[in-house]
Parts: sequence; C-alpha cells; structure tokens
Amino acid sequence: MSPYGSDRSPRRPMRRKPLQVLAAGAVLATATGCSPTWKSFPRLGLPTPVTEEAPRILSLWQGSWAAALITGILVWGLIMWSVIFHRRSRTKVEVPPQTRYNMPIEALYTVVPLIIVSVLFYFTARDESKLLSLSAKPAHTINVIGFQWSWGFNYVEDVDGDAATPKAGEVPKELATLPDRYTKDFPAGAEGVYTKGVPSDRNPETGNPGPTLWLPKGEKVRFILSSNDVIHSFWVVPFLFKQDVIPGHTNVFEVTPTEEGVFMGKCAELCGVDHSRMLFNVKVVSPEAYKAHLKELAEKGQTGFLPAGIKQTDPARNAEVNKL
Repeated sequence: MSPYGSDRSPRRPMRRKPLQVLAAGAVLATATGCSPTWKSFPRLGLPTPVTEEAPRILSLWQGSWAAALITGILVWGLIMWSVIFHRRSRTKVEVPPQTRYNMPIEALYTVVPLIIVSVLFYFTARDESKLLSLSAKPAHTINVIGFQWSWGFNYVEDVDGDAATPKAGEVPKELATLPDRYTKDFPAGAEGVYTKGVPSDRNPETGNPGPTLWLPKGEKVRFILSSNDVIHSFWVVPFLFKQDVIPGHTNVFEVTPTEEGVFMGKCAELCGVDHSRMLFNVKVVSPEAYKAHLKELAEKGQTGFLPAGIKQTDPARNAEVNKL
C-alpha cells in the first residue's frame, strides 16, 4: 500500500508552490513600493550622481536600457506571436508552408540591428568626447598615483600663497614623468602637499577603509592618473566614471563635484593578490575647508610630492597627443 494517502500526496505541495512564490513576490513589491529603492528605480542601479558630468553618463545608461527594452519587447512579441498563432494544434498541419529568400524580411533584420548599433555608437562617442574634454585652466589639479596596494594623492596647489616658490615653469622632479602638456597647466607656485595611503587606513567619519582624497565643491578638478607598478583603475562610485591608471601612460579627466559628503572609491582593475584592499574615500567639502585641509597637510610635514610614476625617456613621455 502506498505510504501516501489522498490528502498526503507529494504533488499537492508542488501545486501550491507557484502560488506561494507569486504571493511572496506581490508582498515584496508592495513592501518596497514606498522605500528609497523605489525612488532610485529610474537610475536603474546607478548611485545618485554627485558631479556636473555624471548626469550625462546616467542619461546614456537610461537610453541604452530604453533601447534594449524596446528591442526586447519587439523580439519577445514576435516569438510569442509565432508560438500562439503558428502552433501545430491550431493549424493541424504537420509542416507549415516554409518561407525562403524573402528579401524584404532579410533586409529588415540586417538593417535594423545596424541602425540600433549605429545610434548607440553615436551617443556613446559623443558623450565620451565630452566627458574627456579638458578645460584650458582647471581650478585644481590632483595627481592620483596607484600602487600595490593603496593610493597616493599629490595636490598640485600653491599652498603657501607665494607664487614665486617654486620658480615659474619649474616642474618638481617627482612629477617630471608626467607629459609636458599637463605640467604646463600647473598653477604658479605649486609647491604642493600629498597624502599617501595604506590599506589599513580608515576614514574617521564613516569608518570605510583606505585613505581619503579631499575635493572642493563647485570647482573643477583635473585628475592626472599615473601608476608606479601595474595597471590599476581609479573609480569613484557616485562619479559614475572610472579610468585606468597605467604605468607609462597618463590618463586625464576632469569633474566638478556638486554634493558634499564622503563617497567610496576603489580600484576596478585586477592588479594582484591584494587588489580588493585598494580602497579609498573621497570627501567633498567647501572650498574654504579644502584650503584649510591643504594647510593642515603642510603643517604635518607632508609637503612636496610623491613620485608620480615609472621613469620614461622624453620621447616616450611626450609621444601621445591629447586630441580631445
């Protein structure tokens, strides 16, 4: 005799599982309907932008999702239409009439994908060109140095207010590895201060690991990225932007912070055994607090600069030309 009675059949709970899953999904959807998660839904997983440039990236992200959604609805709609209206039980035909060499249809599914890719390429190239464009004279310049297993930040600033120190046009030896097209834009009298991190550093406000990079709100900052060993990647999460830090090659970009606060940053390039420890923080403050922080670094003796990268011959250092 079967150990299962009519009310103990193992099939009955299996029938109830889909209903339980649907009920749980409905509860989850209604429970999160008024939560911050629902408010962030239009960003489609991206954090809130905190720079003037980041909304352009968010717009490109949203547009790509919209294009993918429309394409998906069209494709799945055609699939479902074929499944429903061309099923064998409806037509009673073992093998339906076959369509071959239909030139309009073949042209359609060849041309439409090319149009979609071309439109996405246009908007991506347009936004990339805008995001990587450089101003004639940024308000601030910071040299970000990646090394195993932390970050260094050279603030190229006239901290003491004396434009005569160092001499005009004189590039500090620690920064001599940077291309001339970037060092020529250094402010006059930029004796500079620096911060050098270690993985065990902690931000005193949030407790997040890594050193803290300070930025002024509402003022344009140029980042000059260099590496002392292997390839890293400089990623400040709410900037919605990251760029590789490559030995022997200098990448540059600019942003204008719009929100004060402490934000997370990390290396986004697998750079070795302790890659996961290459974390840092970005603290955006008022311009006055930013200047005060630079003076604090000078008072601590952190004046001058950290070595900005591997040594290069002059032709190699100035071989590339920024055409953006």
